Amino acid sequence: MKQIKVNAIKDGTVIDHIAAGKGLKVIGILNLPESDVVMIGMNLASNKIGRKDILKIENKELTQEEVNRIALISPHATMIIIKDYEVVQKHSLELPGYIEKLIICPNPKCVTNIEIIESKFQIIDEKPAAVRCVYCEKKYGIDEVKVKI
Repeated sequence: MKQIKVNAIKDGTVIDHIAAGKGLKVIGILNLPESDVVMIGMNLASNKIGRKDILKIENKELTQEEVNRIALISPHATMIIIKDYEVVQKHSLELPGYIEKLIICPNPKCVTNIEIIESKFQIIDEKPAAVRCVYCEKKYGIDEVKVKI
C-alpha cells in the first residue's frame, strides 16, 4: 500500500532524495523568506538510497545558484518542478566543476580571507564530496567548509 506522507503542491519545487539528515541544512542555505510555504519529510524510507529527506517549496523555482548550493550538501538529490500539480521537469543534481562565491575557505591565511576576492573551489571528488581552493590549494571535505547563505 502506497502512502504519501507529505502533501502535494500545486506549483513549486520538490527536492527529493536529499541525504538523510541534510534537509534542515538545505533549508538553511536556501535562506527562504518566512512567508514561503515549505514542507519537509525527514528520514523517510527510500528504495533508491535507503533513507532520505524531502523538501517541497510552494510557488518557487530555484535559481542555478540555489541548485548549486543544494548539490554541495546533497549532490545526488533530485529536483522536480511542479506546475498545476503536474511534474513538468525532473532531473538529478550534479556538482559543477567549479563553485564560485558560495564557499568560505577555512584556511585563515587564504587570500580570500585577507583581501576582497571571491572564493573559487574546484570539485575534486564526488564520493565523498571534496573541494580544493584554487587560491591556497588546500583540499577540504564538503562538511569542512561553510556554504555562504
